[in-house]
Amino acid sequence: MPSLSWRIAALKNGFQDAVAYRLEFLFEVIGHAIVPVAVQCVIWYALFDLGGATQIAGMTYHDFILYTLTSMLFSQIRGGDHDFELQEMIRSGTLSNYMLKPVGVVEFVYIRGVAPKLLLTGISFILGLIGTFVLHLNIFNLCAAMLLALIGNVIHYQLGAALATTAFLWEEAFSVLMVKNMVVGLLSGEMIPLTLIPSQYAWVWKSTPFYLYVFGPTQILLGKWTMVQTLESFLVAGVWLCVGYALIKITWFFGIRRYLSLGG
Repeated sequence: MPSLSWRIAALKNGFQDAVAYRLEFLFEVIGHAIVPVAVQCVIWYALFDLGGATQIAGMTYHDFILYTLTSMLFSQIRGGDHDFELQEMIRSGTLSNYMLKPVGVVEFVYIRGVAPKLLLTGISFILGLIGTFVLHLNIFNLCAAMLLALIGNVIHYQLGAALATTAFLWEEAFSVLMVKNMVVGLLSGEMIPLTLIPSQYAWVWKSTPFYLYVFGPTQILLGKWTMVQTLESFLVAGVWLCVGYALIKITWFFGIRRYLSLGG
């Protein structure tokens, strides 16, 4: 039987690990939410209060601040590091440990790692509910926006999982996924409202699913999109879900044939 001192030490270590994990999670949320919002608010302040602008692309200072604060809710739902985990499994050879399980590796990795995003979705929804009462927004729009953001999270993972298969060819897909995240950060509307992009180049972001992650849900919540535009965004999301599913099947079918498991 373990001694009492050993049990106390084990409980103490377990408590410290739990606290450390929660603090790490908290700091990560703060880093991904508060810092970008603060930077954007400083930029809008410089443009309007210091620069003397009254409107930019039809948006006032109040519009920019409201967009920034609202988009923060959906930027927390966007993305995840599951695709980086997949490429590391391929590179290191640990993928072999999962290939014998009675579940698809791609699906397993997503389901196992989606819990933090679901927690953030719940927190964002509660904050959104508070915002709907304070700003007199539509609760139906909030629910639709949250649903679109969640679908966007799945699409983001699908595309990342497909890109992760480049590790079958080059052993390392980290740089490819990093470039993908930088492009998504811009074209999702997380960094700036996509209305700032000149109309002649609007086809660039409209031809990708990235605007469904942050910009689309923000427009829905703020009532900037009509019901028709909202339904169209869900239709586009459905199409991209099918495209993402097909890309995963194709890339993993051919990629797994090159897998050597040298690091397993």
